[in-house]
Amino acid sequence: MRYHSDRELFSPSDVNLAQRKEAIEFLEHHPDIQFVDLLLTDMNGIVRGKRVERDSLEKVYSKGVSLPISIYGMTIKGLPVEETGLGLEIGESDASCYPVPGSLSMQPWQKRPIAQLLMSMYENSQTPMFADPRMVLQRVLRQFKERGLTPVSAFELEFYLLEQGDSEGLPHPPVSQLTGKRPEATQVYSLDDLDEHAELLNDIIDAARQQNIPADTIVAESAPGQFEINLKHTPDAMASCDHAVLLKRVIKNVAHQHDLETTFMAKPYPDQAGNGMHLHISVLDDEGRNIFAPTEGNKPTETLGHAVGGLLTLMQDYMAILCPNVNAYRRFSPEFYVPCATSWGIENRTTALRVPAGPKEATRIEHRVAGADANPYLMMAALLSSILYGIDNRLAPPEPITGNAYDKTEPNLPTNLRDALRLLKASAPIRQYLGHDFIDVFITCKEKELQEFEQHITQLEYDWYLHTF
Repeated sequence: MRYHSDRELFSPSDVNLAQRKEAIEFLEHHPDIQFVDLLLTDMNGIVRGKRVERDSLEKVYSKGVSLPISIYGMTIKGLPVEETGLGLEIGESDASCYPVPGSLSMQPWQKRPIAQLLMSMYENSQTPMFADPRMVLQRVLRQFKERGLTPVSAFELEFYLLEQGDSEGLPHPPVSQLTGKRPEATQVYSLDDLDEHAELLNDIIDAARQQNIPADTIVAESAPGQFEINLKHTPDAMASCDHAVLLKRVIKNVAHQHDLETTFMAKPYPDQAGNGMHLHISVLDDEGRNIFAPTEGNKPTETLGHAVGGLLTLMQDYMAILCPNVNAYRRFSPEFYVPCATSWGIENRTTALRVPAGPKEATRIEHRVAGADANPYLMMAALLSSILYGIDNRLAPPEPITGNAYDKTEPNLPTNLRDALRLLKASAPIRQYLGHDFIDVFITCKEKELQEFEQHITQLEYDWYLHTF
């Protein structure tokens, strides 16, 4: 695969010259800082980067920092996939990374004073790196801007608290600090379950606020040790994704301070609910009006219908982005409220797309399919692309489903990663919006992971077959 990219978007120098004082003022306000972690989010949604001394921060703003392009051509294990053309084929070369303005903050969980700074990669001062997930999303957001439209969005993230140190690497919910027993069940929205880990959950919210992450509410979910944190709605889709990525980092590191671990793995327990990541989206016009809001009779508008139509029409195509790992497809089961079909409804949590009830100015679409292991930037890019596709092509949705959608729809979403990758590979609309080069690299990396997974012989295979034949 030849390494090249689409030539578009803005020059990083346009941002950095105006933002250099951000570094100076931050260092003056935090004179004890020793290091700064420079953060890139790879294709898997994993944060990578490097740590620099405080004296290097101004140089990072003015001249950037070099990091390997191969960061965007790796498997979930962090191994380079040479078939992407981002490694040895181009001499394991570097590209320049520049700061994301406004993302500089302290890491409250560190023992020493260490800051962090989000970065984006560029091939040169004029060309964004096509495989950087932030740049993939920026490509889509430019099309919204050209139409005078602004997406408003918010993520909801589910995760499990885990006990540390299982010798077999298996997950276990932590022993209760109140009863000394390991929980076997959880009541959804239970305040008692929040009290079990009140100190940890409060520390997570405090740490998030120190990093300007707009974490809102925490609820106990339907399994032992499972919780959900909601982020507040923001009219900046890129910032919304930044918040989701950084909140995961906060949750993991604050849990370590409490001698616990966390996981956003889509399905850590076979007999319990998986971890999902829901995304709420509305769209404002250039006068700040919600184009999804009903005008008369409180009925859905044509524009909302077209957006829903686009999301439903392309849902099978972008499934590999919502569920990018083998384990993600184990979530799908009606008993755990995971949609298995392309469906929508008004105030209906059994459908893939839900239009929540509420004030008309807050009318939005909640997308309920993705696992918590999805990359927020890529998920946002896929959903916003589908909304544009529906609006531009005036796609009419089917009638909204009332009642139990599991009883009224036949499952039609891909049930495994291989089928999902085939659909993504063949999708002309998703390729057009997200970029051919990016889609090719994404699929190449995921096919490499899938090949290794399928070559692994599981214990269950030995149990079933070793002495049977």
